[in-house]
Amino acid sequence: MQPDNWGSRARIGIFIVSREVVPEAEWWAMCPPGVSIHAARVAAPAPWANWRADRSGVELAPDMLRGCEAFRAIGPTVAVLAHSSSSFVGGPGWDDAVIAAMAGKLSPDTTATTNGLDTRLALAHLGVSRPFLVMPAWMTDRLIESAVTYYAAFGIAIPAASRYVPPAPWRDIAPQHLYDRGMATAQETDLLLDQVCRECPPEADSVLLAGTGFRCSRIIKAIEARLGRPVVAANQASLWRALDIAGVKAPVAGYGRLLQG
Repeated sequence: MQPDNWGSRARIGIFIVSREVVPEAEWWAMCPPGVSIHAARVAAPAPWANWRADRSGVELAPDMLRGCEAFRAIGPTVAVLAHSSSSFVGGPGWDDAVIAAMAGKLSPDTTATTNGLDTRLALAHLGVSRPFLVMPAWMTDRLIESAVTYYAAFGIAIPAASRYVPPAPWRDIAPQHLYDRGMATAQETDLLLDQVCRECPPEADSVLLAGTGFRCSRIIKAIEARLGRPVVAANQASLWRALDIAGVKAPVAGYGRLLQG
């Protein structure tokens, strides 16, 4: 009989941006046999859970609540809030707060996590703390600054941060307009590979490709080969963490040292 992607080893739930195609594509590409991926789509702005006025906790966005309800019925082993920007905008403490809020809505057997937390743990696992940060072309200066501040709060010093410079016709459009113009579903990776390798500063001990909607999994191995430094990418990091939580010990070849094990 033919394989059918049944989650016989683990089921992973991911909360992703409603209009993006990259997360599911990359997760399925990197996923080992016996692990299935199930997505809940979220249309809310970042962060996907707002702090209460007294910062005693967060309130999940309506789409997050609906997704938690669906995942409670599905019963995934892990549920990942796969949205880097939410962690960056939410700031220090937000990951823990939203994980607690999600845990209150999910099955007791489902472990909640966030992409921000997953990338931090991935960097620590690889023994690096000075990554060259590269973000999608549609990220604003303010969001890039939020990302640098977020990681700095956890002892991760970003020596340089860059925004991908896309080819024509996208390069002539302001970053804040690229997403609405459709660039998220029209990404290439050859120029991204060259830009990362060209701009990575010598003091960086790794590369961090942030943004789960950022198409980059296919060049992780190539970047590591050219630079001789490990790469952490958003979807790769959350898959690694989810597999670890689920107890799936399956080295994945072709997508960097992190998943290779």
